[in-house]
Amino acid sequence: MAVFKPFKGYRPPSEIAKNLASRPYDVLNSEEARVEAAGNPHSFLRVVKPEIELPEDANPYSEAVYQTAKENFQKFIDQGYLVQDSKPQYYVYAQTWGEKTQYGIVGCAGVEDYLNDVIKKHELTRPDKEEDRMKHVRVINANAEPVFFTYRRVEEIDRIVSETAANPPVYDFTSDDGFAHGFWVIDDDSTIERLEKLFAEVPCLYVADGHHRTAAAALVGNEKKKANPSHTGNEEYNFFMTVLFPDNQLTIIDYNRVVKDLNGLGSEAFLARLKEFFEVTEKGTEPCKPGAMHTFGMYLEGKWYSLAAKPETYDDNDPIRGLDVTILSRCVLENILDIRDLRTDKRIDFVGGIRGLKELERRVDSGEMKVAFALYPVSMRQLMTIADTGNIMPPKTTWFEPKLRSGLVVHTLD
Repeated sequence: MAVFKPFKGYRPPSEIAKNLASRPYDVLNSEEARVEAAGNPHSFLRVVKPEIELPEDANPYSEAVYQTAKENFQKFIDQGYLVQDSKPQYYVYAQTWGEKTQYGIVGCAGVEDYLNDVIKKHELTRPDKEEDRMKHVRVINANAEPVFFTYRRVEEIDRIVSETAANPPVYDFTSDDGFAHGFWVIDDDSTIERLEKLFAEVPCLYVADGHHRTAAAALVGNEKKKANPSHTGNEEYNFFMTVLFPDNQLTIIDYNRVVKDLNGLGSEAFLARLKEFFEVTEKGTEPCKPGAMHTFGMYLEGKWYSLAAKPETYDDNDPIRGLDVTILSRCVLENILDIRDLRTDKRIDFVGGIRGLKELERRVDSGEMKVAFALYPVSMRQLMTIADTGNIMPPKTTWFEPKLRSGLVVHTLD
């Protein structure tokens, strides 16, 4: 059963919450982060992207960068930008875009649950990215950014969240990207106790977004355990901050592909090869968004095509072979284009569906890329089935939006 406990968070005063809250470290490059934080001393990017405080040619993985993160974090506390709550509690975090709002609970998951697969993963992590986030956690001694988890919904937890969100939020703002953010504190002792018991009955949690931050937080916690001869299991380093959203509120967005070349083939030869695996239909200049599993949109030389996978190309009884990213990888990327490692091959790039199909057109029309593929998004059911069966999704399969804002609450490890 899962551990999910309250904690004494560090939070900004409400009057600076909007200015302090930042996008996550991994959705901005250093240059973009410098621009976004310019003129805003409260921006939490100064903690999660600390290289913006150093010369532009600074190595973002140098010791000076991590030390700057530590100094800035302490400065935020000393200057009252972050103030610690007086007791352990949970928090409710709501995100709204368009007509949809999703409500998550902020608390701390267990390091042991991660190591023992009570927290289930669906992606592999890269050691270099793990080490970067581990250094950040070690040096500032805190989980600066929450990770995005899901669980199978529990009606009573939904009711508690709904009752909490009926009250005025402590933070309520719309960020520059158009997403609205609401934040509430659950400080009633009996409600806190009830939530902790309810989550103790949840059999497992799932990493939705943030596999590297999750791994880093858990591995640093385990390091601290091994280094502490008086370890009891109750220390704060045994836990790391996450936001838990019920599965029925989440929607996965498509994650599309663009490729630099056709592996020496001309367009007609390429289309002929595709017909071995797909029913190919030319659609003209209007973007072709897939409307169902096992169908794809393709943009090539100013035209859109619909690709419908032939039945022999997939197996819906197999959680991996039934994925559209697997069909595309096996039939097209590997078999025709000779792209075999999505993590390292420089001929392919990935475009989050939040950018729309026009972004695929732009990348191809500019001459940067030769062909683009639009995919139907993976479902939450598929994600959880893959995690439950111990399988791993191919790289760049899921895209969640909106991203969690960093800095609304921080968990320290002591």
